[in-house]
Amino acid sequence: MRKQSAAGVNSTNDFDPETSIQNRTYHVLREMIESGKLEPGEKLLEAHVAKAFGISRSPARIALAQLCERQLIVASEGRGYQVAGSSQNEAKVARLDRVSLAVEPQWQRIYASVERELCKRVLFGAVRVTEERLAEQFNVSRTVARSVIARMHSVGMLSKDQSGHWIAPQITIERIAHLFEIRRLLEPAALMHAAPLASREWLGAAYERLTDQIARHRCDRGEMDAAETDLHIELLSHCPNEEIKIALARTHILFVPTRYVTDKYLKTPEHSIYEALDEHRQIIGFLLNGEIEKAVHSLQAHLQEADTRWLHRFDRVRRMKLEALPAYLAPL
Repeated sequence: MRKQSAAGVNSTNDFDPETSIQNRTYHVLREMIESGKLEPGEKLLEAHVAKAFGISRSPARIALAQLCERQLIVASEGRGYQVAGSSQNEAKVARLDRVSLAVEPQWQRIYASVERELCKRVLFGAVRVTEERLAEQFNVSRTVARSVIARMHSVGMLSKDQSGHWIAPQITIERIAHLFEIRRLLEPAALMHAAPLASREWLGAAYERLTDQIARHRCDRGEMDAAETDLHIELLSHCPNEEIKIALARTHILFVPTRYVTDKYLKTPEHSIYEALDEHRQIIGFLLNGEIEKAVHSLQAHLQEADTRWLHRFDRVRRMKLEALPAYLAPL
């Protein structure tokens, strides 16, 4: 449920308030008032704030109500507000500089939570996602929930059944084997095509990142995800064979759990993480030395090890008990 503030506007506590449009608007205007850029008596109109900040009128209205609640501005006769404080001059509409309030879309803010939940659930069985309950769970609109679902559909995590329900199919040992078979057949060929087209600058930077991660013996979820993306997506994107890249895109779902290496269901043992990073570095190192065939053979061995690491994940999860499903998921 949404909570009502004293000013009578909707607010949500599900996310960091600093990331919402209305709160960014509030803080920018507050800074302008406190720094003297907006002087006492100057008028602030909802429409002018919205135009200057490139936002809709709703977040502008909420931000102004918050400023009024904190007595930084006061309601003006007629319409709008005036900056609080005495002024000898006649009230005039404030001149606002253009301000970019680029914010992360709401669907992106909840995507990681939903993705992480689905990743571990599908190791145990197929589940159905309910759009309405997803929106209720995260206190967002149905439109936002629909955007999350659409993104998951685009990367192969969700599909529709014959009744039109959104389904996340179970990740089985057989499916993992099939996906890795595609990778073993196509990634070496893609690397042969891509290697001559990758710049030495990019390869050198990737090699240094891997060396640094291994030396620090610390790799968070973002770094592990970046390492997988560098080798298996970014580097192979140089392959000119579009059909190979389209087929390999179906296998990218295998990389999702690497974003959640600390999750108790999805985690990878620490020694396996650094083994994988070292394998990545070896492949990049061969490419830097111009030894493309050695890089290809190294990639083939890496894919075999990656397949084995996935099987170990199944073995570990099989002995674990899953927590209760959130309201937006239902077992099949």
